[in-house]
Amino acid sequence: MRIVRTLARIESRLPRRRRAGEQPLIQPFPGYATPEHVIAWGRVLGRAVDHRRVISSFRTRELPGVAVAGGPEGVLTDDEGYFTLRLPRGAGEGWIGVPVAAGGACAVLPVLLPRADARIGVISDIDDTVMLTRAWSLPRNLWTSLRGRPDTRLVFADAVALLRRLGEGGRNPVFYVSTGPWNLLPFLEEVFRLNGLPRGPMFLRDWGVSEDHVVAVPAETHKARAIDTVLAANPGLRFVLLGDTGQKDAAIYLAAARRHPGRIAGVFLRRAGPRAAPSLEEFAALGIPAAVVEDFSQVPDPV
Repeated sequence: MRIVRTLARIESRLPRRRRAGEQPLIQPFPGYATPEHVIAWGRVLGRAVDHRRVISSFRTRELPGVAVAGGPEGVLTDDEGYFTLRLPRGAGEGWIGVPVAAGGACAVLPVLLPRADARIGVISDIDDTVMLTRAWSLPRNLWTSLRGRPDTRLVFADAVALLRRLGEGGRNPVFYVSTGPWNLLPFLEEVFRLNGLPRGPMFLRDWGVSEDHVVAVPAETHKARAIDTVLAANPGLRFVLLGDTGQKDAAIYLAAARRHPGRIAGVFLRRAGPRAAPSLEEFAALGIPAAVVEDFSQVPDPV
């Protein structure tokens, strides 16, 4: 704990102020909507980086305390350059754009407004569920994640097919939850685009240093909060949860099902990593279809 606190103090003293004549860069995050609000978010950085290589995505310089104007309100970026705008929701469906400005820079933040005829929603993990990263092993994960380009990453064809099938051509909203850092968002979006994955809001994680954690929010806590956020934002939908057996997705999803009775339409996990497949009996006791599969083509259509 003493080492973590020392790292937190060092990080807090790193120079991140805007330099004279520097043009800020607004990095849009794909946002989401509640019945009453549009949640548009992003990050203000001091310079652009080459997101074609993963390692370059971490060469960012975040700008805290920058005023971001958008809609009827404005906000300041936090210590890591993040900002969130909570705006009144108007009419419309599908992807909309929220124009914002910060320090002379302009951008349009994409936000997904689910369609009124949506039947279900989907929440999917990314690592080893959609894309091979070997997240169950830190050395293997680092080797896989920090090398290559968007066009060389292995995306599972069966995951693409399943997410397209569940998304029904945009009728049903798809959300992605990952413990990966926000720095990788542009890289991931390009990987998804190249492989034809359905576009959806992403909930990634800040890999900063806090007084308690080298990574500010533990993985399980981050995923649980993201799932709660998505379900609260879409109160009329039941959700299919997709994950893998390489980490703790089964336990995270079971806890979510207990917190949200009647909201989970199915849980399907790809077999990944050396761990034994988790027991799914508790899902059955809740009346939730659940399965561990070798290939997502084995996943049935949700009821």
